[in-house]
Amino acid sequence: MTSEHRPDEPSSATPTQPRRDPEKESGGEHPTNVAGMMTGTALMFIGFLNVFLSISGGFEINIVPMIIYFGGLAIWAGSVIENPTIRYTVITAAVAAGLAFLHYGEVLFWHKQVVFWSTVAIVTFFMFKTAPPDKR
Repeated sequence: MTSEHRPDEPSSATPTQPRRDPEKESGGEHPTNVAGMMTGTALMFIGFLNVFLSISGGFEINIVPMIIYFGGLAIWAGSVIENPTIRYTVITAAVAAGLAFLHYGEVLFWHKQVVFWSTVAIVTFFMFKTAPPDKR
């Protein structure tokens, strides 16, 4: 008798259990993703608030609120967006925009308008996007 297993013979051993994902079982998210989402959202809000107030008040801002905003966007995207292609595209665009403002050295009125209206569009999209059904 040999101890070889032939594919055409049924196996007497029990099949292995599928790998269990504790994140999906608990229904929660990984703590670093939650912290990244909260930090990124807070930084985006701080940067957006400065941009919004400068638009409505008519005063100038320097590059710091834009760097804070795009840094927050990069942190938020890294922790929230699940599709790697979209995630890294958003992170790359946010870092490039932050570095462009750092290099350019000033914020013009149309820069503030682009940030304002793109933020309004993003918030509107996520406000009306339906949540995926729960897989329990």
